[in-house]
Amino acid sequence: MAHEYEEVYVPVLIIGGGGGGLRTAIELTLQDIECLVVTKRQHGDAHTVMAAGGINAALGNLDPEDRWDIHAADTIKEGGWINDPVAVELLCKNAPNRVLELREWGCPFNVTNGGKINQRYFGAQAYRRTCFVGDRTGDAIEKTLVEKAKELDVPYRDKIFITKLVGDQGKIAGAIGYDMDTGTYIVFKVKAVVLAAGGYSQVYKRSSSREDENTADGPALAYELGVPLQDMEMVQFHPTGMVKPEGMRGSLVTEAVRGEGGKLYNTNGERFMKKYAPEQMELAARDVVARANYQEIKEGRGTENGGVLLDITHKEVSFLKERLPSMYEKFKEQDVDISEEAMEVAPTAHYSMGGVKTNFVTGQTNVEGLFAVGEVTAGLHGGNRLGGNSLAEVVTFGKICGDHIAQFVQHTSQEILPNEQIHSHLDHLNNLVKSEGDYSPHDLIEDVRNLLWDHAGIIRNEKSINEGIAQLKNIRKHAQKLHLNGDRTSKEFESALDLHFMLPIAEAILKSALKREESRVAHYREDYPESSKQWRKNILVQKDAEGNVTLFVKKVGRIPRVIQKAIKEEHKLEYHHLE
Repeated sequence: MAHEYEEVYVPVLIIGGGGGGLRTAIELTLQDIECLVVTKRQHGDAHTVMAAGGINAALGNLDPEDRWDIHAADTIKEGGWINDPVAVELLCKNAPNRVLELREWGCPFNVTNGGKINQRYFGAQAYRRTCFVGDRTGDAIEKTLVEKAKELDVPYRDKIFITKLVGDQGKIAGAIGYDMDTGTYIVFKVKAVVLAAGGYSQVYKRSSSREDENTADGPALAYELGVPLQDMEMVQFHPTGMVKPEGMRGSLVTEAVRGEGGKLYNTNGERFMKKYAPEQMELAARDVVARANYQEIKEGRGTENGGVLLDITHKEVSFLKERLPSMYEKFKEQDVDISEEAMEVAPTAHYSMGGVKTNFVTGQTNVEGLFAVGEVTAGLHGGNRLGGNSLAEVVTFGKICGDHIAQFVQHTSQEILPNEQIHSHLDHLNNLVKSEGDYSPHDLIEDVRNLLWDHAGIIRNEKSINEGIAQLKNIRKHAQKLHLNGDRTSKEFESALDLHFMLPIAEAILKSALKREESRVAHYREDYPESSKQWRKNILVQKDAEGNVTLFVKKVGRIPRVIQKAIKEEHKLEYHHLE
């Protein structure tokens, strides 16, 4: 069947307009390589704006003893020793220059009395290395990158949903999508594609992401093309998400609250982190604090709304308005004055450590011409991400990725986009939008989210995971019988596509969680509560020729000696500000 569609020729297509996508586009443009950024949301309103607390860089402005290798040591220790050491070294060496570059481009970092970029405490870090703009750091960085891209005339199109990557003989050839406002199909013919589309935390019923972001399309697009996914069982549950009102449930309460002295209490008035992490207390690693909060609530010491109490009332209003302005305002809108009463918080799915297996030196996947940057990738964070490392990641690897692609496209010819793949996929989309089955895509998405929260959430076990796998099979059957209204501009059609991407990712999470028979940082199995040296490995998931999920395991790379040495050092922080 013949189809009408718009054709777009561009050397480099960048899917995602957050920090990673924009920094890649800026680097390409600085090197005179034509690119196009496409986003599902309005330009400049990517998930990066939701990153609140800060960006890590071993500048040593407050603690001169800090070094890049100590930053790397913290990252690997809190990643459960399954990080990609090459990625960690690249991040920690390059982050200081990327932060200084952001400042040069106009990012309004908080500064010390001496005019240096200020740095705050963040969980599980040896020194104060988290640079910040109040508690709106991600928003400030996104705005800075948007302005820099505008200055360079980087082209972009918003409200574009990419539904398929097209490859031929192991090389990228293009992408297919549609305009969410008009419903027009678009075929992109390219030399390279950059996946900068975020992670998959929205596959959980309680998430710090907004409803239409981190819906798994990034890793799923790569998976469908045959790219391995890695560490899919590793999902970070942030300890502190809002619990009320219902519409804000799961919305992030930044770690900066605890970094600035916030204390956690149960309803008995106990500062319970003394039981779980007596030295680091509220600034223990996120997985430790999240499980502590979960346990207190589960054992009946939580609030009637299902939360614990985060208290920063000992700080002055002026301090809160300077250091935590968005938190102050967000709770004020709900008639809670955080200078006078505690916040109710509970764990929320926050970040995907798993994702697309990527060569961090180049940004390239196993498909020639397909690159990935940011949360869509796997390996940098291992099994648990340090707060402040994600913003550092997107600007660091955005530059690295852009630099490599600039060389790649100059020596690469345009692959022919196979017509049969275009028309086959457009047939599929046309049939999908006209589906007259019995099931609502929105309802099935809710089923997936509830399933994963219950069976692959903060605490897991074999019986529960297997129950989740069985339930997912039923949801898959129902997903073949959707009911849509025939309108490609409808939210219903978007939800059907989201569901299509969520299903293989949900299966990858469950099967990876079942295979890892141990507990390691973000992955906690109550039937295997200890970590095992035998499992200092990565689990990879790949689609086989029949379309089935295949799992395999690989060893972690060797940690460089300079980082090994830093790991052995003792760095005793004085958490006096938490007393």
